[in-house]
Amino acid sequence: MIHTPLCDLLGIEYPVFQGGMAWIADGKLAAAVSEGGGLGIIAAGNAPAETVREQIQIAKSLTSRPFGVNIMLMSPFADAVAQLVAEEKVAVVTTGAGNPTKYMALWKEAGIKVIPVVASVAMAKLMTRLGASALIAEGGESGGHVGELTTMVLVPQVCDVTTLPVIAAGGIADGRGVAAAFLLGACGVQMGTRFLSAQECSIHPAYKERILKANDLCTMVTGKRLGHPVRSLRTNFARNYAKAEYGGMPDEELEALATGALRKAVEEGDLENGCFLSGQIAAMVKKIQPAAEIVREVMEGAEPILKGATQWVR
Repeated sequence: MIHTPLCDLLGIEYPVFQGGMAWIADGKLAAAVSEGGGLGIIAAGNAPAETVREQIQIAKSLTSRPFGVNIMLMSPFADAVAQLVAEEKVAVVTTGAGNPTKYMALWKEAGIKVIPVVASVAMAKLMTRLGASALIAEGGESGGHVGELTTMVLVPQVCDVTTLPVIAAGGIADGRGVAAAFLLGACGVQMGTRFLSAQECSIHPAYKERILKANDLCTMVTGKRLGHPVRSLRTNFARNYAKAEYGGMPDEELEALATGALRKAVEEGDLENGCFLSGQIAAMVKKIQPAAEIVREVMEGAEPILKGATQWVR
């Protein structure tokens, strides 16, 4: 079995994180991943603190194993959720869409392992100095909010500037991706899109069907004009948004156009008005299966590749 320092740090069996996907990663999914030996993560998104508390309680009722909460720092409820996770003493907090500096002391005092998502070397250096427990280096192949660098370029550069454990994210769907991440210097991986096909994932059946039918060119990035690029499936909504983004629509109207679009995808499966977040690996997702099986499958797939990684060296 592949066992890395990340497993010892967090008390998990496999060095696999489930990504914190807004409106998608709830307490049920997080608990299923944690029960399977990985680290399940509840996405706070733009939800108020009490909603996040409900999902934490659901996860606690379904697993005694460690799980985390992802806090989107752009959320208007970020301050309240930051306090909530300290009160609930969740095992891990991951962060995205911002700088968690002002919350680090609070979380560390509560005994929480703080693992920020970083999309640049500069942010990796800053989070290392501030006492993060590990770093998630997420490339632009991922779904949702994305940065400019690819996973293959970002991960080794982050590994070069920190002594912390690095978790690779973006473009990872199977054992080949896990093995590649480890050879780049990571000691764990985070997968989001792969878990959209988990039986415990509560997204609308139409969403899962679109993932299962995806091809290699199924995603596109919108939102660059507003400074918050997002990767999603190529739906009518995404195409219309792209036209509006570069067609002169005022910023306020552009922001309003996207409001509620992810909820419409997740809860209603609305193919016309919904934003179906997805990474570039969607075409590699072939079946619906339990979350625990996904965790085990990707790790078992990585082992023989890593053992034979030097086969071409003479």
